[in-house]
Amino acid sequence: MVFMYRFSFMRKVIFILGFTAIFLGFGIPPKMEKKIDKEIINVFEVKDFYKEVVVIDQTIESTLPIRFNQDNFKKILINDDHVGYFYFGIAPSKTDTFDYVVIFDQNLIIKKIKILAYREDYGMEIGSKRWLKQFYSLKKTDQVIYGQDIKAISGATISAQSMTNAMNKLMHSIEILQENNLL
Repeated sequence: MVFMYRFSFMRKVIFILGFTAIFLGFGIPPKMEKKIDKEIINVFEVKDFYKEVVVIDQTIESTLPIRFNQDNFKKILINDDHVGYFYFGIAPSKTDTFDYVVIFDQNLIIKKIKILAYREDYGMEIGSKRWLKQFYSLKKTDQVIYGQDIKAISGATISAQSMTNAMNKLMHSIEILQENNLL
């Protein structure tokens, strides 16, 4: 039992350290960055693009439900034309976390959501395109409810609820940023 406690404790410590590293500005891991770039290329059907940091005032950033930093939320530009944004996030699953990316058009309408890394044996169904498409029509003022607006997934309840909560927080954060003319 002591071994199980230590193992569980260590997993939590590793999760917290990893989560903190991403959101304190140590950057998106290179492997995830490549996956994000691939999704941007597919969504906007381009080969060349660049990403620009979105600067957010600290006083407003501290009020947001989701933390944005210079790495996890950027503008997407093609030939100096602003075409969209992307947000890279990490959400908890039953015993671990999963990484995801949300790609928006220039009007902050969701064009794609992709689970980039899922670290559980069960619940991978949240990565299905069909299930994730439920979020595509979300507006910044919408709040969706898992099991009501968002279809439940047997065997993936915790991850699916976590993704639903993450999307609600993300869209609310987008709403706040737009109200303050930061996007």
